[in-house]
Amino acid sequence: MAMQIIPLDQQGFGEFNNGKIVENKPIGFPKDGSFLKPYSNLFYWAHARALRESTIGLHPHKGFEICTFVIKGAIRHFDTQLNEWKDLQAGDAQIIRAGNGISHSEWMDQHAELFQIWFDPNLQKTLQQPPSYSDYDAHQFPVQILTSGSLQTLIGPGSPFQMDTPGIQFSKLVLDAGGVDLPLNPSSTTSIYLLEGDALVNGEVIRTSDFAVITETNLLEITVFAQTILYILQSPQQPDYTTYARQPLHPQ
Repeated sequence: MAMQIIPLDQQGFGEFNNGKIVENKPIGFPKDGSFLKPYSNLFYWAHARALRESTIGLHPHKGFEICTFVIKGAIRHFDTQLNEWKDLQAGDAQIIRAGNGISHSEWMDQHAELFQIWFDPNLQKTLQQPPSYSDYDAHQFPVQILTSGSLQTLIGPGSPFQMDTPGIQFSKLVLDAGGVDLPLNPSSTTSIYLLEGDALVNGEVIRTSDFAVITETNLLEITVFAQTILYILQSPQQPDYTTYARQPLHPQ
């Protein structure tokens, strides 16, 4: 097993509107100062928090699948495909399949939090496709009750979440004091964001806002001593197409 832990001080940082919205970025752009670079078909991961109500203005995207998972509070989303604002609450999610081009804007209420994660679904194909958008209510995601908590599937078996990027599974794990063993696909890379609490993961301590990347194992062993919230993403170690990040001199 190989495991890499990226603490908060090694993650990138960004902000909008003079610090009304701030982000730590486990996987960011070169200017953000992130220790990690894009890997697998995972291109970008930001944890955004609105210190005050604010709007990120209209801006364009192409090719990527841009997924937003609302952690706390309320947000609104506008894009040039729907041409209307959509409301999302804590637990809801959305996907922009950017295709051959789309622009969008986001409003965040004060104290709202979200993950925005970009996936590379094979841009050679998606750049030829029209853009599309979907949103999903929190209650649509299946929840498995565990002895010491719960496991909610956001992307994967039983979830309605539809994307073109292959090999993705994404779950929210909430644990009280205790532990759980979760099977993994040994040919996948597992990425973990610890949102709240501390945990012992495969023998290593990870703390609030830490990000971990794990390979070469078929089991995730997690122990906690107080309520802890982790987000766990599995993606292919080696996608069967050339990702944007693996292309030489790709612009960012």
